[in-house]
Amino acid sequence: MSCTVEERKRVRRAARAIQEEVATESVDVLAPSASQYNKWMLDAVLRGSEGGSPEVLRELALAGLTLQPTPSQAGYEHVAATV
Repeated sequence: MSCTVEERKRVRRAARAIQEEVATESVDVLAPSASQYNKWMLDAVLRGSEGGSPEVLRELALAGLTLQPTPSQAGYEHVAATV
């Protein structure tokens, strides 16, 4: 279980860092039971089309998260990453 606690902490840390680094509409941390990937997941909607921005990618890499493919919507970039 400590692995799950550590995974949750990593996802939450990345979520906070992304909120501080880039303009966001929403950033959520989903438990495995609520995630479509059955893993701890960061789900973010960014203002603009900056999902591939160096700040976001850096925070995901530092947390050891895996970027998942997601469709963009007009004016917003959807970012999903799992532990």
